Amino acid sequence: MSLPVAEPPQKRSSKPPTLEELFQELEGPLLLYAMKLVQNSETAQDLVQDAFLRLHTRLNDVQQPKAWLYRTVHNLAMNHHRKYNRVVPFRQEGEDSGTDRCSAITEPVDEEPLPDERIEHLENIGLAMLSLNKLGSEARDIVRLKFVEELSYKEISERMGLKVGNVGYKLHHALKQLAFELQQNGVTP
Repeated sequence: MSLPVAEPPQKRSSKPPTLEELFQELEGPLLLYAMKLVQNSETAQDLVQDAFLRLHTRLNDVQQPKAWLYRTVHNLAMNHHRKYNRVVPFRQEGEDSGTDRCSAITEPVDEEPLPDERIEHLENIGLAMLSLNKLGSEARDIVRLKFVEELSYKEISERMGLKVGNVGYKLHHALKQLAFELQQNGVTP
């Protein structure tokens, strides 16, 4: 009795997917994944966008971009939870130090940046604003709504009359052009 001969696997294109192809394929599934992790659609959208922005700077070095994106979204979600859900156990008066019962309180977080950080942030904003002037008006408006007015993709889509996915796509291209302009001026991420 002879064993069946396995057919050779079909050759896949050796060309890695572009960032645009990855975005079109994975934005929806990554948003669902992020939503399960953070339970907030605006935060989920921000995490996914951040993951794609991080991939943009490393695309040539990442061997498995799909797995990398999922891991990055997961890590960003965990960082988000650590930042906004800090719980610090403490011993109440009268409790023995050997008891396992501890209460938890939320540690206040000082969200104000240090003066040096604020100055650096303002300088970076100035450089970005100069580079923004080179974008088209629609791209400039999307970037302004996202980063100046801090609107979610949904809010931007409602204000601009675009689909939510289209907002992410256009924002991605605007940020890619901005990154190029800033890099040309000696600013690196």
